[in-house]
Amino acid sequence: MKIQQLHTLFLECHSACTDTRKIKENDMFFALKGDNFNGNTYAEQAIKLGAKYVIIDEAEFSKNSQTVLVDNVLETLQELASFHRTFLNIPIIALTGSNGKTTTKELINATLSKKHKTTATVGNLNNHIGVPLTLLSMNKNTEIGIVEMGANHLKEIVFLCQIAKPDYGYITNFGKAHLEGFGGVEGVIKGKSEMYDYLIEHNKTIFVNANDSIQLEKTKKATTYTFGNKNKMPDVRIDFMEAQPFVICAYNNFTIESQLIGDYNFSNIAAAIAIGNYFEVDDKAIKQAIETYVPANNRSQIMQKGSNKIILDAYNANPTSMAAALNNFEKQTGNKVAIIGDMFELGDESAQEHQNIVDLANLLNIDSIILLGENFYQTRIDSSKSTKYKSFSDFKGAFKPASIKDATLLIKGSRGMAMERILDIL
Repeated sequence: MKIQQLHTLFLECHSACTDTRKIKENDMFFALKGDNFNGNTYAEQAIKLGAKYVIIDEAEFSKNSQTVLVDNVLETLQELASFHRTFLNIPIIALTGSNGKTTTKELINATLSKKHKTTATVGNLNNHIGVPLTLLSMNKNTEIGIVEMGANHLKEIVFLCQIAKPDYGYITNFGKAHLEGFGGVEGVIKGKSEMYDYLIEHNKTIFVNANDSIQLEKTKKATTYTFGNKNKMPDVRIDFMEAQPFVICAYNNFTIESQLIGDYNFSNIAAAIAIGNYFEVDDKAIKQAIETYVPANNRSQIMQKGSNKIILDAYNANPTSMAAALNNFEKQTGNKVAIIGDMFELGDESAQEHQNIVDLANLLNIDSIILLGENFYQTRIDSSKSTKYKSFSDFKGAFKPASIKDATLLIKGSRGMAMERILDIL
């Protein structure tokens, strides 16, 4: 079946789905395969659950006119998504970066939705499956699409750009993330910059943080829309005021008081303000969007547990975001306890990067540091204020919640560490 014919069938459907547990009536189900599963075996079940059509790539599971046999389900999903994107012909904003992608995406969505009907990536569905699903979630009512793109190796971002065909792009930053897959920081910069390369080649517009020298250098030959308060005069001036603990900034005679902690969130907020400005969102609406956005999903959440204030930043971690979180945490007042977990996907740099974080934490004005995980357990500790545990179970067995009172706690680690579990024992 040609992709145009399949798209005609898709337009009869509610949306695209790859998980039978999430099927809605009249969905188009894509029977993807993985290392430990074969979606083709769920074809009949998907139809029973309400799927209008099921896309399969193994003929033995073709039961009736509701099953559509293709050569490769994943490639068909990607090709259909790209065709659908062209069919809709709406502005697509793509964003990637080492840190802050999802927060920035949500801020941009909150800002643009004040004037436009937007569809944005849900959660962090930002890979070779998530990006197609995001595109297929857009419909005739969508006026602007916002697509988050993640990558852990070279050529991944350019591949996602070829699917989504973005008109605009923004890279949050270049940090020490996925060093194993990218082969070091230079590989990270090269990999993320594939978005710049695509947008420049197709004469599209790049949003640039003018405070970031790497972004300025990489976009010299591009059509840009800049923001910030340093270096060359930006298209939109946005000034950082303070982060005690929440970020406050100034824009067009407005003071914007966010609910995001850490001065590292200033650039995420500034990007959303600038993009809102570019798409002609009213200044008052921009201010309201930023000020009412509340972080969730373990991203810089502030909560109270008994007498303790907790900064839960446990969605993910890498050396750059961990260092930023610790430096910001030092600015807190009172008794400060940092509970930090291992950082993953660092390859040959893992031992040194974990040691660097330990050394930094011990230099900072933080009263107590608790290290969790096998990587941190291998580090050298030169301070009596640090304690390390090889596993979460070791920590749970030794930790006495009553020993921490009237304190501010930072909880941060890579997703695989599931550091939010600490909330249950505090």
